[in-house]
Amino acid sequence: MKIIFEVTDKTKRKIHLSNERWKHILGHPQMHNQIENIQITLKDPNTIRYFEKDENVRYFYKEFKNRDLSERYLLVSVKYLNGEGFIITSFFTNKITGLKWKTI
Repeated sequence: MKIIFEVTDKTKRKIHLSNERWKHILGHPQMHNQIENIQITLKDPNTIRYFEKDENVRYFYKEFKNRDLSERYLLVSVKYLNGEGFIITSFFTNKITGLKWKTI
């Protein structure tokens, strides 16, 4: 498995983006050339959310005010296993969903 990057997130855990997941992310509109913004979102999110059905998945959101209202927030979805995480997907959205994980 080829790793595109590895970064330490806001919660001090290592997160990686694999080549396979990057190819998936590129299927979402406006995601070309967004690797740096994905890293920024993981390091300094506006909020981190989760859903009760899977507390091992976190949703990192970062607002990019220079973007259109329909795609104002970058969402980076991360799954944690054994203390480390990997990016599931990432895309721009106009809303924040889920339960607040904790104050950051």
